[in-house]
Amino acid sequence: MISEADVKRILLQKFKFDALQIKKLDNYVKNLLNFNKKHNLIAKSTEKLVWDRHILDSAQLIKFIDLKNCTGIADLGSGGGLPGIILALFYQNYNFHVKLYEKSPLKSTFLLNISKQLGLNCKIICGDVNYQKIDSNHVVSRAFRKLPQILDISRENCVRKHKIIVMKGKNAQEEINNTSQMKNYEYRLENSITENSSKIIIMEKRKIL
Repeated sequence: MISEADVKRILLQKFKFDALQIKKLDNYVKNLLNFNKKHNLIAKSTEKLVWDRHILDSAQLIKFIDLKNCTGIADLGSGGGLPGIILALFYQNYNFHVKLYEKSPLKSTFLLNISKQLGLNCKIICGDVNYQKIDSNHVVSRAFRKLPQILDISRENCVRKHKIIVMKGKNAQEEINNTSQMKNYEYRLENSITENSSKIIIMEKRKIL
């Protein structure tokens, strides 16, 4: 487990968060844990590990965002805003959108309220993502759905060429091997910095020659 102080140091030094963003993260964590007392945003067993297990885990996706070509980020099944709120907070002064897709009205209300409280320029879309058009060229997901379902959304709902970044556990390679759609994608696996066995899948559709 990485301590809260060490996570903040990593965010400041490695990922280049500033002091105001860290202060906003403190506010976010306070609201997340308070809301979690009555509603399930994160597992109760991970509350004491929130800075390592959730904040740093989400923030590590920053290094996979192609800033030169980014026109927007879509977080599928955002839940309590992990990773969407973390990315929106970090990129709040950049000229591209961050959109959080969440089916639950209760969780969507939390996302809307916390994004306003933190002064974030992100959009909350409440509803089943299967019925939404996604115009972002970076699509991220964490603890959302199985890989085949994510790729179905990519194929059916995304209206522009995009990079897909999916956070998975120790069975990531097995899930890739069992997903027939993967033959249409170039991909690589990256190790998570918060959990040795967890992986991050970075995918883009193969170019048709």
